[in-house]
Amino acid sequence: MTSTPSSLSDRLSRGSSVSPSQVDHARRLVADWQLLADLSFADLTLWVPLPTGPWWCVAQVRPLTAPTSQPEDLIGVEVEGADAASFARVHAGGETVTEEPDGTGSAPRRREVLPVRHEGAVVAVLARDTRLSATRSPSPLELTYLDIAAELCQMVSAGTFPPRMLEDAEMSPRVGDGLVRLDGAGRAVYASPNALSAYRRMGLTGDVVGVQLAELTRHAATDRVAGEAVAASITAAVAGRFPDPMDVEGEAATMLVRALPLQAPGGEHGALVLVRDVTDVRRRDRALMTKDATIREIHHRVKNNLQTVAALLRLQARRVSEPAAREALLESVRRVASIAVVHDTLAGSRDDVVDVDDVLGQVLPMLGDVASVGPSARIQRVGAFGELPAAAATPLVMAVTELLHNAVEHAFPDGRPGTIELAAERDGHDLLVRITDDGQGLPPGFDVAASKGLGLQIVRTLVTSELHGSLAISAPESGHGTVAVLTLPGAGRVRR
Repeated sequence: MTSTPSSLSDRLSRGSSVSPSQVDHARRLVADWQLLADLSFADLTLWVPLPTGPWWCVAQVRPLTAPTSQPEDLIGVEVEGADAASFARVHAGGETVTEEPDGTGSAPRRREVLPVRHEGAVVAVLARDTRLSATRSPSPLELTYLDIAAELCQMVSAGTFPPRMLEDAEMSPRVGDGLVRLDGAGRAVYASPNALSAYRRMGLTGDVVGVQLAELTRHAATDRVAGEAVAASITAAVAGRFPDPMDVEGEAATMLVRALPLQAPGGEHGALVLVRDVTDVRRRDRALMTKDATIREIHHRVKNNLQTVAALLRLQARRVSEPAAREALLESVRRVASIAVVHDTLAGSRDDVVDVDDVLGQVLPMLGDVASVGPSARIQRVGAFGELPAAAATPLVMAVTELLHNAVEHAFPDGRPGTIELAAERDGHDLLVRITDDGQGLPPGFDVAASKGLGLQIVRTLVTSELHGSLAISAPESGHGTVAVLTLPGAGRVRR
């Protein structure tokens, strides 16, 4: 048994030959078809033909407004016989087919099969399976939903829905959040109870049905510019265009509005307006933005304080006559300055991640400035570190700069020139950092665990305690120079 490809694009490519634009259209449909399933009270499945004859299911969605008629997972299922014949007839003829009710499955259902067109060609077929329930009179809400679903299905068959990928499908208003149906003149002919509640929270006291929704929404907005924008969005949908969803803020609530054009079978235009009360969501967003701004300001102030400390240490180093004391102060300058660079990066970041390559690009030039033997070594960089959380980036930058500083200071005595290579690579989920020099090498009997040098003690502490990694220092295979290897478990899964 062959495994089912994980992505919709791969599943489509296994079927009949499809162009990249047709694949994109199918992806747009699947990204937005929860709306169609909820309005239809039906399960939706997308089917494509296989070169060998059967048809197979490449996508499936269940309604949130009704019980499912397809409890089984159909993605990857191949069908032949009557189902395949029905799909092939729709695919070849381009016309919607409504099948006879089927009571043989786990739940009685009625199936409608319609073509999915893009640029005039049928890309796939869409099956709508509606669970049949006991006979009862449908409510006005259900009748409105079904009418809108029929118009959207006609637009799917014509290739006009959806027009583009919905940017934030998770935040987009759902059918159950609130729905308003507009006629060709932009007047509301139906408003669901949740839509009425949303407009009430916006400050509306009158009725919604029978009035121009664009004007009603514009007057409900407390911000004139936002009100004009959302009114223009609704008007554009009535005229047959697909505007972007947008927020509108009222007296006591914020509402997300999405307007979609509708094409009735008789050719008359109308619109579907979905609304969602996002007051709490936007309040949390503003709180997070305030928190982020506060954190960035803290990083900025910490950076300024660290730079002040570094400047004072540098000034003190100039006044000290003892070489060992001056070198210790300059090393402190470098360490403080490295931390300041990380905080400076965080102050300008929108999230709590650091581009380690960018930070190292700012820190490495400092090594020559504070090296007691002069900038005789040339540092080469190989590979990329990528982005890491700030909690890992700060100790990593400190450890790398300490090792590089040791190489600059001790690998090349008497200021003779040399090369230091800083390489970053990934081994599975681990990040490997390798620092190699072609200097004089390690002293006899060197043991990194027993080293008394302050720099190596700092590196060991950072690597083991902060990064939960390991440090190894040895002679390279060539026998000349030194190689230090940092192994950081889990840090290979970085953002690029």
